[in-house]
Amino acid sequence: MRAENCGKLGVDIFSHFAILLLEMATKPTVGQFKTQAQMFKALAHPGRLLMLDELSRGERCVCELAALVGSEMPTVSRHLSQLKNAGIVDDDKRGAQVFYRLVTPCVMNFFGCVASVREKSQK
Repeated sequence: MRAENCGKLGVDIFSHFAILLLEMATKPTVGQFKTQAQMFKALAHPGRLLMLDELSRGERCVCELAALVGSEMPTVSRHLSQLKNAGIVDDDKRGAQVFYRLVTPCVMNFFGCVASVREKSQK
């Protein structure tokens, strides 16, 4: 092999390696899909969806959300805990009250997507 080709081959190998690393960095991993599944699981309850819809309008205390969904506060707190563990909402304790807010408003886009799928399947 000629010396000038060795240099070019080295650059080509590094370029290929860089492309491979970039593909690995952008290709979803099993761990990322597990995280996404956890998020979907947190969204898989009508009461939690109702609470998210309300939180899309602003921060609410647990007592307001309990009245909205018609459940006891401990039940609503458990639902909100699931949403918090999934990274969808966050809380702020103020005295005896706990207020929740939506920290990933992009999940509301999912509502539109689901409605679109439902409309297409009914045709």
